[in-house]
Amino acid sequence: MELNLRPKEECRFDAVSLGEVMLRLDPGEGRIRTARFFRAWEGGGEYNVIRGLHKCFGMKTGVITAFADNEVGKLMCDFIEQGGVSTDLIYWKKTDGIGRICRNGLNFTERGFGIRGAVGCSDRANTAISQATPEDFDFEYIFGKLGVRWLHTGGIYAALSEQSCKTVIEACKIAKKYGTVISYDLNYRPSMWSAIGGLEKVREVNREVARYVDVMIGNEEDFTACLGFEIEGNDENLKELNLDGYKKMIGKAAETYPNFKVVATTLRTVKTATVNDWKAICWADGEIFQSKEYNGLEIMDRVGGGDSFASGLVYGLMTTGDPLQAVNYGAAHGALAMTTPGDTTMASVKEVEAIMGGAGARVKR
Repeated sequence: MELNLRPKEECRFDAVSLGEVMLRLDPGEGRIRTARFFRAWEGGGEYNVIRGLHKCFGMKTGVITAFADNEVGKLMCDFIEQGGVSTDLIYWKKTDGIGRICRNGLNFTERGFGIRGAVGCSDRANTAISQATPEDFDFEYIFGKLGVRWLHTGGIYAALSEQSCKTVIEACKIAKKYGTVISYDLNYRPSMWSAIGGLEKVREVNREVARYVDVMIGNEEDFTACLGFEIEGNDENLKELNLDGYKKMIGKAAETYPNFKVVATTLRTVKTATVNDWKAICWADGEIFQSKEYNGLEIMDRVGGGDSFASGLVYGLMTTGDPLQAVNYGAAHGALAMTTPGDTTMASVKEVEAIMGGAGARVKR
C-alpha cells in the first residue's frame, strides 16, 4: 500500500481538516432538559480528528473553518488554540447582533448512562461555515503555497448546506491537484441531508467526493446510503457485520473508485450506554485487517470515539504505512478517548501504544 505522502519539509502542515467546529454545552452527569449549569467544550466531526493528530500524536495541524466574528466565535478560537491546532486558516465572517446574517453552531450533548442512551441536540443552521465558499479560504494558497500532506473532511460538513457541498468538492479537487492525501468520513446523518435533497443529494455529492479520496471511512450503512453499495449476507439489523459481505462490498467500491487505498470502519456493539464492545477493521490491498478487540469497554463519553479512531488510523498510516498497525492505533485511541469527557482526546501517544500492547488499568506511580 502506497499513499505517496508529500515530503514533510515542503509542507507547513502535516494535516488539516475542513468542517464545522461547534460549541458543545455539556450538562455532565445530568440531563439537558433539567440542567442549570453546562460545561463548555469545542467539537466537530472533522475538527476532532485533526485535534487528536496534534494533541495526542504531535503532528502540525490546522483547521479550515469559519466563525461569525463575535464573542462566541472568539471563544471557539480560544478553545482551538488551547488544543494547539493552528487557527491561521479560519475565515471570520461579519455578522449582525442577532445571527440573521450568520451565527456559530451549538451542540448540547448529554452522555447517557446504563439503559439511558446519549442524547445530542444541535443548533447549527445558518452558521458561518455552512455559507463559506472556496474563495473565503483560498485553497490554491493553502494546498499549493503553504503545503499540506493530509486533508481530512467528511459527510457531516458536506450535509450542512448546498454551499458546503460545493465547497468540500472544490477543496478535494485542489488538494488532490497538489498531491495532498485525502481522508473522508462518510458519517451519514439522514436528518441533516433531508433539507437539501435527501438520499438523491447524498449520493450525488458523496459519489463526486469519492473520486478524490484515498482513505474512506464508513460503516455498511454509510456505504449503502452515501455511495449505493449494498452489503451481502448481513444481519438485517446491522448488529453484526459479515466480514465476507463487507469485503465484497468494499471490493465493488474499489473497482468503482480505484483511487481508494484504504477503507476503514469501527465496529461497536452497544450493551448499555456505558458498556460497549469495540473494535475496528481496515481494508487495504484486497485484505481485511482487524484490530484488537476491546470487549466490555466502559465508557464515560462516547461522543468523538469514531473521530479519535480516525486520527489514530491516519497517524498509523502516515508513520508506519502498515494497515494493521494503523487500525490498531485507531481502535486504541478511540477506546481511550471514550474514557474521558468531551468530544476530543485527552490521551497521549504513549498511552495509546501501551493499550495496543495490552497494558491494563493499574495505577501508575
